[in-house]
Amino acid sequence: MLALSFKGIGRDLPVQGWIILSDNMDNATMTIEAAKKYGVNQIQLSHQIIHDLKEVKEVETREQVNILTDLAHKNGIEEVLVWDHSFYDLEYYPSRFRNGPGGTIDLDNPSFWEWFKQDYRNMLDLIPAVDGLVLTFIETGAYAEKQHSDILKTNQEKLAAVVNAIAAVAIEERGKKLYIRTFAYSDKEYANITGCLEHIKSDEIILMMKEVPHDFFLTHPNDPFVGKINRPTIVEFDTGNEYNGQGIIANTWPNYVGRRWSDFMNRPNVVGYVARTDRYGTTKVVGTPNEILLYTLKRLSEYPELDIDLIYDEYISSRYGEKALIPLKNAFKKAYDIVLSSMYILGTNAAKHSALDYEPYNSSYDRHVSGRWMDPPVVFVEHGVDKEFHYWKDVINHIAPARFKTKNSPLNEEARYVIDSCWVNPQELMDSLYLHYIVTEKQYGVDLAEKALSEIEQAKGALCSKDYEELFRLFKRTLLKAQLHEAVSTAYFGYRIYARGKSFRYKGLEEQIGSALKRIDIIVDEMKNMPGEHPSGQWDWLEDAETALSYKKKILSGWKEYDNVRFIQ
Repeated sequence: MLALSFKGIGRDLPVQGWIILSDNMDNATMTIEAAKKYGVNQIQLSHQIIHDLKEVKEVETREQVNILTDLAHKNGIEEVLVWDHSFYDLEYYPSRFRNGPGGTIDLDNPSFWEWFKQDYRNMLDLIPAVDGLVLTFIETGAYAEKQHSDILKTNQEKLAAVVNAIAAVAIEERGKKLYIRTFAYSDKEYANITGCLEHIKSDEIILMMKEVPHDFFLTHPNDPFVGKINRPTIVEFDTGNEYNGQGIIANTWPNYVGRRWSDFMNRPNVVGYVARTDRYGTTKVVGTPNEILLYTLKRLSEYPELDIDLIYDEYISSRYGEKALIPLKNAFKKAYDIVLSSMYILGTNAAKHSALDYEPYNSSYDRHVSGRWMDPPVVFVEHGVDKEFHYWKDVINHIAPARFKTKNSPLNEEARYVIDSCWVNPQELMDSLYLHYIVTEKQYGVDLAEKALSEIEQAKGALCSKDYEELFRLFKRTLLKAQLHEAVSTAYFGYRIYARGKSFRYKGLEEQIGSALKRIDIIVDEMKNMPGEHPSGQWDWLEDAETALSYKKKILSGWKEYDNVRFIQ
């Protein structure tokens, strides 16, 4: 078998890090102890462990941070960072400093900055072994740019003042690292960030930027701003798959991760990566089949020209044995298209943090649409559909409920140009053609998931019982997820046609909806009766079953948003 610890001769990357989000200590410990064989030299503690530095004032938080920091150092991790956001909510700051217009902080008051820096000193004293901070300074509790100042004339100057004050304590006084986690969702925001950086004093501050603009969706393009700012930059990957199954289903796609990382590695100013290793609760990447994503980042960092197919071979052979390679490799390779055809609708995500929720979750139809970051906003959908769509005029115009396309909807705030360009109409436009596209896509996902599970079963004789059980359950959950999305989407989107009135009800529609409602019951029963436990994070796989039943109830009893039309077969 091949060795996971094989060293290559790739580009020198100073930062190869992992981010632990969950406060589950058993999983955090396992993750840290596995880091050394991956060449990981940075661990970030975030979210449920610590999201704001102020949380170290709570005994439980700082004890956990200190324990994990010590454990990481003992395991050879050179750099342990904790997450922070600044400013916090306004109420956090003493009222004597909130004497600007409307109760804002007076940034021109030197006493405020003295208090602010002393607060950071006090907080860092509570976690002395931590090596630095990851600071988000935009999209925070109290926006720095909304505070009062006659001296700081621009938003960029206000943001820079916050970063400079923290850097004065963290870098200059304490000799710690400071990363600033930035977002650039548009040319305007990119200009805002670069303008802010021009006012930052320290040359030692490092940037951290997401792999994609906005949030972690498979269909988003690579972040075009990574590497453009003349400052060392690390790229944040979501191998915990917040919107794509959270590791509760199969996320075994080296091709996808490799495609993104191969691009970023060749961009100027990029000095490394950091990868999320869970999505809350009991989810984790380490110790699961989905760990192949972390292995992909490691191997491509060592050998940038390494063929992705060899990464499958190395990982599967080393972990499960060469006899299991072919069937497992075939199953692993199907995961990307299963998720893309099940949890996405015609190229755009339709799963609320991985959960089944077509309605009332409006973000799937505005904020999360991948077309926001593309020019032109078009997508070619495979998976049996094999057709190019305009994200707005075709996809969203048809799949979004009418109330999500009006001038009073969030779409007008998120992407006003879509409404101004008349790319969507505020009427119900779901029809037989688009239902056909959706059902075709969803059935493709089901067929693929069935084949993947069959391939796992083929490998049974070559696997130990523990490995087989883990793989079988992972791909079984994946299949049931795909089946549930197929049944619910058929019933839900079919019902929306039905609710438009008799003139829209084509022959066979009632039978199609009725059959889907029956499948929901069958799939839900199988999910509820599946033995054993499953990991649970921000999304609970089993809660999708209850959502599906609630949709069925609304369809049969009359859905309020659709004039209480009851489906009668």
